[in-house]
Amino acid sequence: TGEAEINAAVTITSLVYSSKFDLNQTYFLIAGIAGINPKLATIGSVTFARYAVQVALQHEIDAREIPSDFPTGYFPQGAEAPGQYPGSIYGTEVFEVNDDLRQLAFNFAQNAKLNDTAAAQAYRANYANDSEFAQGAEPPSVVLCDTVTSDNYWAGTLLGEAFENTTTVFTNGTGVYCSTQQEDNATLESLMRGAISGLVDFSRIIIMRTASDFERPFSGQTAIEGLLASQGGHAPAVTNIYVAGIEVAGVKPSNYIGDIFGSLGGQPDFGPGSEFGGQRAPSARRSMKINALRRLNW
Repeated sequence: TGEAEINAAVTITSLVYSSKFDLNQTYFLIAGIAGINPKLATIGSVTFARYAVQVALQHEIDAREIPSDFPTGYFPQGAEAPGQYPGSIYGTEVFEVNDDLRQLAFNFAQNAKLNDTAAAQAYRANYANDSEFAQGAEPPSVVLCDTVTSDNYWAGTLLGEAFENTTTVFTNGTGVYCSTQQEDNATLESLMRGAISGLVDFSRIIIMRTASDFERPFSGQTAIEGLLASQGGHAPAVTNIYVAGIEVAGVKPSNYIGDIFGSLGGQPDFGPGSEFGGQRAPSARRSMKINALRRLNW
């Protein structure tokens, strides 16, 4: 797809609207490497997300200028302080994918023998001295937890905690942040628009991210030292995309799927509720009717 949100959005949109493909019954495995929260997993691990949260879609004030009672310089658009729900919604803040498919992918991925390296083992051992980061010191595993998207390649404990809180707020307390990457909400918005146009089945999407680096330092290490360190996780993370990904298969959803607006119908279990009264967006309904007529003509 290319790295960061612009590249991902343009690439996936070009694919979805290309006349060379019929993607109505295609499964999409969104797979790539990511930073990892040592509270939940370690480098080399494989994660499957239900929610993707666009954490940088917020107000930002430089840390040197934030009010004394603000724990972070990030707070939601349309809000007046961190921890408040966004008062201004663009529609890409949160996506939810098929949890039944996610659970199935998670179960199948358990069959994979995950790759690990001596370099990764040596680096993760630094997290063993902090009980809060006990999972970060464990060998690679397959984990159910959620992902956050930001073009800003951030690092450090304070931003990690800030975006943990953003995930909690944006998902009404149901999301569990563990991986961080630069593309997924852009990819999902492109697929969402394809679904609204009747070209893509949004229930056939899996978000799989493998952990290449810790997004916050171990005890005694500074944020810049952690960011610039050779952590040894890149090689096993890349290998484990394939090792775990080949085990995955598909299933129909029983949970809500879609964006924060409810564009595909149903009521989102996060955010303020459907913009369309639980029905599909008008453009989606028109697309379904047109595609049905096309099938009759065929």
